[in-house]
Amino acid sequence: MTITHDDTRVEDAVTTATTQTMTMAAALNQALADALAEDPSVLVFGEDVGALGGVFRITDGLTARFGEERCFDTPLAEAGIVGTAVGMAMNGMRPVVEMQFDAFAYPAFEQIVSHVAKLGNRTRGAIRMPMVIRIPFGGGIGGVEHHCDSSEAYYAHTPGLTVVAPSTPQDAYSLLRAAIASADPVVFLEPKKLYWSKGEVDTSIRTSLDTAQVVRDGTDVTLLAYGAAVPLALEAAAAAAEDGRSVQVVDVRSLSPFDDATVTAAVRSTGRAVVIAEAPGYVSVASEIQARVFERCFEYLAAPVRKVTGFDVPFAPPKLEHWYLPDVDRVLDAIDSLHWDEDA
Repeated sequence: MTITHDDTRVEDAVTTATTQTMTMAAALNQALADALAEDPSVLVFGEDVGALGGVFRITDGLTARFGEERCFDTPLAEAGIVGTAVGMAMNGMRPVVEMQFDAFAYPAFEQIVSHVAKLGNRTRGAIRMPMVIRIPFGGGIGGVEHHCDSSEAYYAHTPGLTVVAPSTPQDAYSLLRAAIASADPVVFLEPKKLYWSKGEVDTSIRTSLDTAQVVRDGTDVTLLAYGAAVPLALEAAAAAAEDGRSVQVVDVRSLSPFDDATVTAAVRSTGRAVVIAEAPGYVSVASEIQARVFERCFEYLAAPVRKVTGFDVPFAPPKLEHWYLPDVDRVLDAIDSLHWDEDA
C-alpha cells in the first residue's frame, strides 16, 4: 500500500448517540477536536498539521474550527517543536505535538529523553509535563527510508515517559483522550497501517493508560501483541482455530507502564505464549515482554515463550517490506513449536 491523500482524508462519521463508526484516523481526529473544545489549554501543532491537516489527515479541519492559535504549523525542526512544547507545558498549557513520521522524531530525541521525561523527577514534582507526542509508527504502508520504523523500545526504555499504542479506533479515541488529560508526558504511537481500519467508537468510554486487554478468549496459547500486530494476532488465532487450537489474544496497549497482572493471568491460563511485534527482536519491547512472562509464569509454562518480530536489520524498503514484517505463517509456525506433545 502506498500513501495517497485521498485514502487518508478523514471521513464523515456515521453517528448513533455516542457511538460512531469511523476509521482510526477519524477517531484520533475526534479525540483531538473534543479535547480542544473542552479545554482551552490544549494546543495542537507540528509540521503541516494546520491547513493540510497532516500527512495522514489526523488534524483535518481543526485549524478551520479552532483557529491558528490552537492548531498551527511549525518549521521543519522536530527538536524545536518538542522544545517549544516543553516551555508551554511548564507554563500551564497542554501541547499535543505531531512527529510527521516515526524516524522524523529522532532529531527531537535529546529533548524527549533529557527534558520531557526528566523534568518531573528533576524538580521533585514541582514541574509537570502534561504533553503528548504523537508518532505514527510501524510499517504496512510501503514507506521509504525514514518513513517506516518501529522506535517504541527507545521510549519505553526511558523512565518518565508513558508509552501507549492503540490497535482499534475505540482505543485510539479513548487512549488519546486519556493521554491529553494526563499530568505527565505520553508518547502516543499510532500504527500507520491501521489508520484506515474501521470500527465503532463510543466517545463516552474512558480508559486508563496502564492496562492491557484480552481481545479474544482461548485456552491453548496466548498471543501478546500491540499496535498493528494485534489484527495480525487475531488473524493468526482464527487460522489456528481451523486446526483445532484455541488461541487467546491480549492487546498489550500500554508499553510503559506495563500491565503485568493482565498479561500474567492470561499466560498462566493457557501455559503457552507467543509475543508478536514489528520491531527488530533484539533488545526490544517484545524481548522485555518475553522476559517478564518467563519470570512470572515459569511454573505454569508448558513450553518456552516464543516471539515473532521484525528482523535485526534496518527496516526494509517498500518492495521487500512483506518479507520483513511478521505474518500469519510465522505466527502459526511459532504456535506449532510449543511442545504440544509434551503436555503435563
